[in-house]
Formats: sequence, structure tokens, C-alpha cells
Amino acid sequence: MASYIRRHTVLCSPRRFERRGPASPLPRERLFAVFSSKGEDPEMEKINLTVALAGFNERWSPRTVASVNDYEVKLVKVCGEFIWHRHEQTDELFLVLQGELTIRLRDREIALGPGELCVVPRGVEHQPFAAEEAQVLLLEPRGTMNTGDR
Repeated sequence: MASYIRRHTVLCSPRRFERRGPASPLPRERLFAVFSSKGEDPEMEKINLTVALAGFNERWSPRTVASVNDYEVKLVKVCGEFIWHRHEQTDELFLVLQGELTIRLRDREIALGPGELCVVPRGVEHQPFAAEEAQVLLLEPRGTMNTGDR
């Protein structure tokens, strides 16, 4: 019999996070979705991003909502400017769900609206900025710090 494999998604932790740390999981009782696999019959649950985003108010503090292989799907609320930083080992994907986000580069800016995404290649210095609150989905390798090399 195939061994039981259990993977879980995490979301909206009520505790505060350090800016330099990776997105943190929720306590087990606060999980919104659980993925498990017994042999070839995986059970899956949907994740409602609207509900997930309503579960926290902190800005610039990503929350992990799902795992895909060795990647984390994160939600973050942003407003104002983040620090200039780069990720030497990985690309970073920004998908705007609500509001507007500008990815500032040293030589230009990329303005994103709802339904638009941008992939910042590894090693490229950038600064996310939102004049008003924006809700963004991030896709990054597990353990990636939101401040990159800073």
C-alpha cells in the first residue's frame, strides 16, 4: 500500500511576521485547504482568495495559501513603497488581484492593474510600489524572503 502523504496549504496567520522572514504558516486549526494523497486518489479543496485576503490586514507581510511542488503561492496586501531589493537565486512573479502595483526598476517602471502580472528575473533590483492598497498574488520558491538580499 502506498504511503500516506499529507500536504497542506497555509493562510492568514494572526501573528505578526518579521519583514525579513519567509511567509509563515497558520496554526493547524486555521487551515483553509488541505491536500492529501493516498495512492492515486488525491483529495483537493478549493481556496477562496477573497476570503483569504479578508483574513488579515497587515501590509507587506505575505501569507502562504498553497504549495505547488517546491513553490509557495502567497497573498500580500501592499500600500506605499517597499525597499529596493533583488533575489539572486530566483525569479519573482507578481499577479495583481485588486488595485494597482508599480514595479520600479532602476531604468523604468512597470504599471500593473487587476489581472496583470510581471515576472522580475533573478538578480534584477526592483521596488514594488502602490499609491493605494493593492492585493497581490506572489509565486516564489519555498523559503524565499520578501526582502531578497537585504
